[in-house]
Amino acid sequence: MAIATLIVLFLILLIIGVPVALAMGLTSIVVAFLLDIPLSVLAQRMVAGINSFPLLAIPFFILAGEIMNTGGISQRLIKLSDVIVGRFRGGLGMVNVSSSMLFGGISGSALADTSSTGSVLIPMMKKKGYDLDYSVSVTVTSSTQGIVIPPSHNMIIYALAAGGGISISSLFLGGILPGILLAIGLMVTAYSIAVKRKYPAEKPSSIKDILVATRLSVPGLMTGVIIIGGIMSGIFTVTESAAIAVVYAFFISFVFNRDVSITMIIPVLKRTFKTLALVLFLIATSSGFAWLLALLRIPALISENLLSLTDNPILITLILIIILLFLGTLLDVAPIILITTPILLPIATSIGMDPVHYGIMMMICMAIGLVTPPVGGALFIGSAIAKIPMENVVKTLLPFYISMIVILLLVAFIPQITLFIPNLFQ
Repeated sequence: MAIATLIVLFLILLIIGVPVALAMGLTSIVVAFLLDIPLSVLAQRMVAGINSFPLLAIPFFILAGEIMNTGGISQRLIKLSDVIVGRFRGGLGMVNVSSSMLFGGISGSALADTSSTGSVLIPMMKKKGYDLDYSVSVTVTSSTQGIVIPPSHNMIIYALAAGGGISISSLFLGGILPGILLAIGLMVTAYSIAVKRKYPAEKPSSIKDILVATRLSVPGLMTGVIIIGGIMSGIFTVTESAAIAVVYAFFISFVFNRDVSITMIIPVLKRTFKTLALVLFLIATSSGFAWLLALLRIPALISENLLSLTDNPILITLILIIILLFLGTLLDVAPIILITTPILLPIATSIGMDPVHYGIMMMICMAIGLVTPPVGGALFIGSAIAKIPMENVVKTLLPFYISMIVILLLVAFIPQITLFIPNLFQ
């Protein structure tokens, strides 16, 4: 009875449009009543879910990304990408991908990347004669690199959802090669479409232009170097690196570059607090929900039933991918990570998959979900910036979907793509 109530009530609340965090909270309360569990115990589980030192990295990374976005760092990265790859046919599409890789490796957020680079590049591409459907497709798919390329706060959420036994620094390192591979796949796809549609190529940049763009971009790029370099060298932890990133981003944006007034820090803090409130509420309710899942042995039951169908690791991996891709079309990234990790990670490890490997595979599945209707957050933002219906973009997205799925399968079935760099630092 309790298991049926947990599953059915949660699904009903989602169908009628109740926010995921609230749906998990209400469902948890109802099931707790059925099981005669005091609400104080459930509340303690929720508080325990957010009472975590590594969790402090999330607000710091969010704040650092907001500061850099406001401080004009994304525009400098776009200029750097333009002088390097803009000379090729359809160069602005490749600029879009490369700048997203650079900015995603700093902000750690796909949606922040879509908003910042998209607001600059989509109008620019339209002015240069690029079709809007192509401009949006390149922008939204390239922005998803922020989930895979470190630092990604979704990786931190995954590590916490897995029970805290997974090294966040290993996840960050594990995302480097898959993130680069994803960027290459998207650039090849963008170039192929540009050649077919005969989009223009920009004039080659002079050595002076390249040096100037590099000089202006280096301070922003150093944010990622400080974060990853500090973690890899063992100088500081992930949480400490996030705090240092905030201080450095503040200095670069408001003191060194001085493109914006110091008064802009107020709206930056407001946006950060708003995002953080949503994230922490979601983590708290999901912690109580996950505790009830474990109490009712739902993860174990699902694992036993799935493994009873087949013990073939390839088939099980494909089933896990299909489940994650399907959920990615319906829910946002964080809820999927928080809900499915306690259920699907034990299945993945039972077939010999490393938790870091599974985590990166999940991130790429979530990246695809961000650009897939009906919920795709990045697709929604990109379409809104371009003022074009989402359905007009989907057809052009198909080649990019294929490219991303190919990269997903390579990462899923070649573990060393993910584990090579983490293994070097063990």
